[in-house]
Amino acid sequence: MVPASELEALARRAEIDGTAPRVGVIIDRGGQVLLLERDDSGPIKVPLKLPGATVKTGESLAEAVARGVREETGLVVTGIRHHVGDFDYLSPDAHPVRRLHFAVDVVAFEPIHLTAHARYVWAPLDGQLPVTSSIRGILSAYRDLVRDGNPRAGSPS
Repeated sequence: MVPASELEALARRAEIDGTAPRVGVIIDRGGQVLLLERDDSGPIKVPLKLPGATVKTGESLAEAVARGVREETGLVVTGIRHHVGDFDYLSPDAHPVRRLHFAVDVVAFEPIHLTAHARYVWAPLDGQLPVTSSIRGILSAYRDLVRDGNPRAGSPS
């Protein structure tokens, strides 16, 4: 599990760098990762995304991870296994954002209750995933963690 001190250091670094922290969450069910599709009826197909949340003022990264997963999927996080990586980008209103990604354990993989998304898929990690290049990089880093012998990857709590 990721120690609280490491999570605090990540949050502090985002603050020092002047970026707003967001979290993205990898939920691995035996080599398949949970991806969400936005409820978007426009002509351009939007890539799938990982569950996640914007970190609220005064909220820890662990709290944001648990809240984001619960609000978007109904699943309950029992622990943060790994900090997988992060990337920076500009929000639509041109504010710097740092998206920190974590692999988590959950109580159970079902049932999933979507609140702000049209559907979900369990996509194989070894497939060509319909995600942004940034998320593809994060999932590649996660695959490397799993390949390098992490015994808890993909196992329910």
